[in-house]
Amino acid sequence: QVQLVESGGDLVHPGGSLTLSCTGSGFAFSNYRLNWFRQAPGKERELVAAISRAGVPTDYADSVKGRFFISKINYKNTLYLEMNNLKPEDTAVYYCNVPTPGYWGQGTQVTVSS
Repeated sequence: QVQLVESGGDLVHPGGSLTLSCTGSGFAFSNYRLNWFRQAPGKERELVAAISRAGVPTDYADSVKGRFFISKINYKNTLYLEMNNLKPEDTAVYYCNVPTPGYWGQGTQVTVSS
């Protein structure tokens, strides 16, 4: 059974940092490209970062470049998103995603507020 479980979301002050994790089961991370998406209230879900099968970051949203870093450890079947210098506009539910064949986690809430 395929499952993706995100964790690490929290309430953080502006300028703070968080690292999100996404652990998968039922398939091998080494065989797939992976993404982090986010969805803020009233907005469409947007791609935040992407990583290749080999673990090379391939894309970042302009709004997070230089602040967020995607990585994965294949033998742990775990995807990470390190988020630094967080801003209120980063507030959203963050999802990990396997674009093919379209697996999604349940999401983890990140709130940036003073």
